[in-house]
Amino acid sequence: MATIEECRSALDKLSDTMQTAEGNVREAAALDRSVSCHITDLDVTFVGRLTGGRIDVRDTLQGPPREKAEIRLAMTGDDLVALVDGELNFAKAWGSGRVKLEASLFDLFRLRKLL
Repeated sequence: MATIEECRSALDKLSDTMQTAEGNVREAAALDRSVSCHITDLDVTFVGRLTGGRIDVRDTLQGPPREKAEIRLAMTGDDLVALVDGELNFAKAWGSGRVKLEASLFDLFRLRKLL
């Protein structure tokens, strides 16, 4: 089972990857939205903002998100690490329910470019 530190490191790695992306991926990452990522097996939520092509994690909270972020993710720590390392396909994980992503329809259309 992934640790809180490994999950935070995975989010930092994802953020670095998004910031150096080009084309459609860079455009999709250019949103300015509040973000939460609930790690279900650790019952921890990372909260912050997607801004300037980066995920700026501002806090780590025990339990589920306290406020409804504009982009909400939920998954196990192992799935987060596997997604970021390229070992788990996001679309398949989302379709099977392993990863939950909630956002406005507009944001979902923009975010699909990241997949």
